Amino acid sequence: MLYPIGIQDFASIRRDGFVYVDKTGLIHQLARTGKYYFLSRPRRFGKSLLVSTMEAYFSGRKELFDGLAIAGLEKDWIQYPVLRIDLSGKFYTSAEALQQQLDLQLSVYEGQYGVTKAYDSIDVRFQCLIDAARAKTGRPVVILVDEYDKPIVDNLGDEALADVFRRQLQGFYSVMKAKDACIKFGFLTGVTKIGKLSVFSGLNNLIDISLDLRYADICGISKQDIHTVFPESVAELAADNEMSIEACYDKLAEMYDGYRFHPKAAGIYNPFSLLNTFNAGEFREYWFQTGTPSFLVRYLSAAHYDLNDVSGIKASSFDLSGVNASQPNVITLLFQAGYLTIRDYNAAIDRYTLVYPNKEVEDGFLDALSNYYTPVIRSKSSLSVDKFVEDIHAGNAEMLMRRFTAFFADMDYQIMGDDELYFQNTMYVMLKLMGQQVQVERHTSNGRIDALIQTDKFVYILELKRDKNPDDALDQIDEKGYDWPFLADGRKVFRIGANFSTRTHRLEGWKVAA
Repeated sequence: MLYPIGIQDFASIRRDGFVYVDKTGLIHQLARTGKYYFLSRPRRFGKSLLVSTMEAYFSGRKELFDGLAIAGLEKDWIQYPVLRIDLSGKFYTSAEALQQQLDLQLSVYEGQYGVTKAYDSIDVRFQCLIDAARAKTGRPVVILVDEYDKPIVDNLGDEALADVFRRQLQGFYSVMKAKDACIKFGFLTGVTKIGKLSVFSGLNNLIDISLDLRYADICGISKQDIHTVFPESVAELAADNEMSIEACYDKLAEMYDGYRFHPKAAGIYNPFSLLNTFNAGEFREYWFQTGTPSFLVRYLSAAHYDLNDVSGIKASSFDLSGVNASQPNVITLLFQAGYLTIRDYNAAIDRYTLVYPNKEVEDGFLDALSNYYTPVIRSKSSLSVDKFVEDIHAGNAEMLMRRFTAFFADMDYQIMGDDELYFQNTMYVMLKLMGQQVQVERHTSNGRIDALIQTDKFVYILELKRDKNPDDALDQIDEKGYDWPFLADGRKVFRIGANFSTRTHRLEGWKVAA
């Protein structure tokens, strides 16, 4: 089986015999039930292929759709003039960069439809182009925009430049409203909805299908797709990894499934990771290899979020809408970028529960967090994760705390900053990296444990005080009875009190009581 890795052109996929997961029935439904649509999906989720498929459909290329769902639905196969604007494939660092990209793409269509470049304004040229395409073909125009938000997303850390791009794009996209009578269909897609409200302010009839149950699997690969399209691929992958077919399905689900774009929708697999896994015959974090959320990690820290609360956080419909373009909610960004997804929804209080979709995302995001919170563990062998793990499994609480003390002593003050929450988040990342059964601020009937580590033989209860002393921390463990749930299960319990200095950003003292 040929896998279209990196191939986003529908015609090439069909012509050259690459596998294609049929989404054409949904495209036909869109074309018959509305006029202007918007879709938000994470990067490398098949948005560009979807746009390319629409381009082929509206261009009347019937031969490319033989054997697909739409072949039995579409009777007319009318050839409409299609204007496809693609803002992907470029990193935008200036207003001129966007101007050049739009100029390049409009010039191609101006040549096709015989338009003389009589104006410098991109917006005016776009209007003239729509008029010319309508006049030359006698048919209304189809407008497809891929990665509408790429210039804005590239500059979320630079609000001034991002705002420049928003104004540029607003003027450009407003042409679609002005030329509504000349337009048959419009479809715009991107990663975020951050700039949607302001950028598309003129398109008040734009239908957002990002969280529409009917189109939840318009991008990505469903469980049904796995079983109907890829059974041979799964069998080969299972053989390559010396596992049963059932275990292989389970592993694929654990690694790449879990994206949900509606509370009632089934999970969706990341298509990029899935196809790469089938092609290479190995389970790896393919999605994260193509980009890491470094900006989101910094944004998460600046927003003072407790990392232990990220997975399982509650969000409203307004939070997920992404309407606040000037100060986007970090949880909104994490959701729209694909690092969190919907687990369930409480309609009575309008609250979504968001979690990591799968192991690939959780592990990859943790790795990105570790680069920010714990860079020293990558450079010092004595502070490697393996050394901490050895101490934990050996029941060597004293050495574990000495190693933690050395770790924080080596941290860069500028990296750590002044926020007390940084200490707790750093501990969380460290313990997660160790792969332990770790809970930070675990709720009990009588309070919250700052950090809890469990193995098959040992339980470590860490109470962290700031600018006090370790005895105060141990007293709280005893007074609150944090160790009571573990006294009867046969494991050795270590009660550890530690003091963190907000002045020096160091562990200034600790005590272990068994």
